[in-house]
Amino acid sequence: MKETRIIRIDPRHIAPHLIQQAAAVLRAGGLVAFPTETVYGLGANALDAEAVADIFTAKGRPAHDPLIVHLAEARWLARVVRFVPTLAWELAEHFWPGPLTLVLPRGSQVPLSVTAGGDTVAVRVPADPVALELIQLANLPIAAPSANRFGRLSPTCAEDVLADLAGRIDLVLAAGATRVGVESTVLSLVTPVPTILRPGGVSREALSAVLGEVAFRMKPVENGETAHSPGTLSQHYAPAARLILYQGQGTTLLRAMRQEAMRQHASGKRVGLFLAQEDLPFFSGLPLILRAAGPLARLDLVAQSLFPTLRALDRAAVDLILARDFGIAGLGLALRDRLTRAAGGRVVHVEGSLAKSTCGD
Repeated sequence: MKETRIIRIDPRHIAPHLIQQAAAVLRAGGLVAFPTETVYGLGANALDAEAVADIFTAKGRPAHDPLIVHLAEARWLARVVRFVPTLAWELAEHFWPGPLTLVLPRGSQVPLSVTAGGDTVAVRVPADPVALELIQLANLPIAAPSANRFGRLSPTCAEDVLADLAGRIDLVLAAGATRVGVESTVLSLVTPVPTILRPGGVSREALSAVLGEVAFRMKPVENGETAHSPGTLSQHYAPAARLILYQGQGTTLLRAMRQEAMRQHASGKRVGLFLAQEDLPFFSGLPLILRAAGPLARLDLVAQSLFPTLRALDRAAVDLILARDFGIAGLGLALRDRLTRAAGGRVVHVEGSLAKSTCGD
């Protein structure tokens, strides 16, 4: 096992000499976990095939799941992309730095291990001062998936990273909690119509305001199938407890969740509920573990709290999590995506007084 160093950074007063130590690790082929505005990433030199291979080893990540390459600015696209369409420059002007990843033709200098053997590469410029300083000082494009063991909950603070990867990586830049809380939106520009491969921190509505027509790929990538985007496997972002997602409206949705929660409790299960703030009174006084991620009117706060709230339920040692849906408007689409994958497709659709399950046992 490696000794994992921790360097603590105040993002309001960045000390370049501290980040320079992390940049030196990257230049030497090492692995550094660092904050972005979305989640913490596990970074390596994107142009070094051996360093990239170490990411997959540390995470236990399958080779068919590609990585995102992080750049210091849009002009760096020339370092990793074969051809940059005009539309990419327009999107970069609107959304970079920020939580939008573009899928573009792979440049020959990018190892195939970064792209899962494909001829496209996923790239973005993060909107985090520590991340940008690190990339600039390393003077390298940085390949970085989320800094956790594969398939588990994404990390939104350094403590989450260490819980999963201590002893597996060289260094962690600890700079507090991330502010977006869900991963970037991945948008393919190599399809006939720009296509969202993974919803995330930039909403479909925001993209449509710039692009007009935007397609959305709904079908998950199955295990063993090569993906064009990270985070698209049918099961991902999963807590230790089994999770079931409930989709529906109002008190009908909550009533179905309460009924199932009490049934599971009666069978001896320790049941946790992932809720909105407004839902809490409906379950008051029941022998259940309640956690609210935020108010329905502030999906940005719900997204920010998504993974920490699921981690809190894991720490409460629940056997089962029943999670409510947040619709598909704005960040709701990204929340639905993460919760559906966390559930491994176990989704209950509540319509009227009926609950129709699309999940297996």
